[in-house]
Amino acid sequence: MDKWLWQARFFKSRALAADLAEGGHLRINGQPTRKPGHGVGVGDVLTFPQANRIRVIRVTALGYRRGPADEAQRLYDDLDAQQGEDETIAPLE
Repeated sequence: MDKWLWQARFFKSRALAADLAEGGHLRINGQPTRKPGHGVGVGDVLTFPQANRIRVIRVTALGYRRGPADEAQRLYDDLDAQQGEDETIAPLE
């Protein structure tokens, strides 16, 4: 899992991704995990803090390398962005 987070460019190093898991700040499909080497698969939903927000992403592909940003973005769907699009603000009446 730490390797996938690194390949998807959420963290600059695998060590940072591993620290996140070991600190208990990562959930896979809603279940907390403290194992950096925990496997992830297509369809898994990962929840973790990054900077000043909580990221919720769905794994769409497994990475084979740490490639450029556009390649990394094809490894996941950002569910936070979808929630933001669904939420519309009703006009005041």
